[in-house]
Amino acid sequence: MNTTFEFSEDLENSIVYIREVAVEDLPEEVQEQVEGAKTLFAVHNAQGEPLALATNRREAFMARENNFAPVSVH
Repeated sequence: MNTTFEFSEDLENSIVYIREVAVEDLPEEVQEQVEGAKTLFAVHNAQGEPLALATNRREAFMARENNFAPVSVH
C-alpha cells in the first residue's frame, strides 16, 4: 500500500473527496495488504475516480500537500 502516485498538473488545485470505507468492501488484493485495519479513508477526485487510500483521516487530508482541497463526505 505504500505506492507513490505521481499527480499530473491538470489535477492540481482540485477538490478531492475523503470518505471512510470498510476494508471488507474493498477488493481482496487490497484487503490482503491492510494488516488488520477495519477501515481506511479513500481519496477520490471530483469525477469519483479513486486516487489513494489512507490509514487514517489525518493522512487522507494530507492531500493539501499536493495542492488539493480535501472535503469530507459521508
